[in-house]
Amino acid sequence: MKFVHRFAYYLLGLIMGSFVVAAIFSGKDTRCNYFPNARVLNDLRNKPFHYSDKASRILSEKWIDTTDIKNTLEFGDVDFDHSNIKIGAGKIYTIEGKTVKKQDIILKVINYPEKAVLDDIIKNKPINFRP
Repeated sequence: MKFVHRFAYYLLGLIMGSFVVAAIFSGKDTRCNYFPNARVLNDLRNKPFHYSDKASRILSEKWIDTTDIKNTLEFGDVDFDHSNIKIGAGKIYTIEGKTVKKQDIILKVINYPEKAVLDDIIKNKPINFRP
């Protein structure tokens, strides 16, 4: 069999396989959360999200808003050295992120089996090294 015929069969199989894969995954909400950071953030985003009184007071200060919280829960980094600590029926997670104005923040979120509660918001100030 000539190379051209083999290449044509290969392309035909590749195209048909691509259509099958696209048909299987098109209507489903599939995610590939293999890493611990992605699994924790996905779990927190998919639960009903509540704010503690302390977090509500900080949100009223206007240097941060709920968009920053949502972005941090989407793109933030979980600090596992200070996370996964049992508090009653839940576990507390420390998530590092940035505001829209590029200011570093740290969120402390308590993950309960049925909900997630934003417990605290910390403004993380950069360290200036001056001689």
